[in-house]
This record gives sequence, C-alpha cells and structure tokens, in this order.
Amino acid sequence: MNKLNKAETTSFHVELLSKLIDIHNYPFSKMIIEKNVTREEYNDLFRMLNTLDKQYRRQKKEGLLDFTILIIHFAGMLTEKLDPNQTIYALKKEGYYPSLMNVFIQIIEFNDIR
Repeated sequence: MNKLNKAETTSFHVELLSKLIDIHNYPFSKMIIEKNVTREEYNDLFRMLNTLDKQYRRQKKEGLLDFTILIIHFAGMLTEKLDPNQTIYALKKEGYYPSLMNVFIQIIEFNDIR
C-alpha cells in the first residue's frame, strides 16, 4: 500500500470513528475531527485557553466584572476552521475550563438578547 492509499484509508477510518462519537457527550472532540484541526492547532488552542483562564482568574480576583476582552481575544486567535460560539459551547459540554466557558457563554447570551 502506498502512502497516498494509506493516508486515504486512515482518513476513512477516522471518518467512521467520528460517526461513532456521541455528539451530545463529545461535541468538541467531534468538531476537532470533522474540521480537520491539526495537532498543532489543537495544542495552540489549549495553550491559549490556559492563558485566558489564568487572565480571567487574575482579573476576577482584582474585581474586574467585564471579561469581554477575553472572549474577543479567544475569537480572534481561534483557528478559522472553528466557529467561536460553537467551540465555546462544545468546550463547556466536555468540561474544559468551566468557569471561563460559563463567563464566555454569559457574554454570548447577553449579546444575543440585545
């Protein structure tokens, strides 16, 4: 089997496996697979989230109440493959950075009401 056939077969197998993932329990993982997010993009996302979470905790401790700048940074730095709002809800569902995702969701929902 040549490299192209092997890559196509691997891609096909991953596609089949992604269909087995319950979107209700693992929407973020499914999104990563479906959007062909690379390992580097995935790692960059979690480095950014770790930084934003630290900033959020520090700013909250300092008494800041408006965290809009953090969600703007998140949306601006997110790979173009992923929708910011969809990614936030999916991260929340899978339990990643719950406090930060709760704040992001509050901002999203507040802006949707306006």
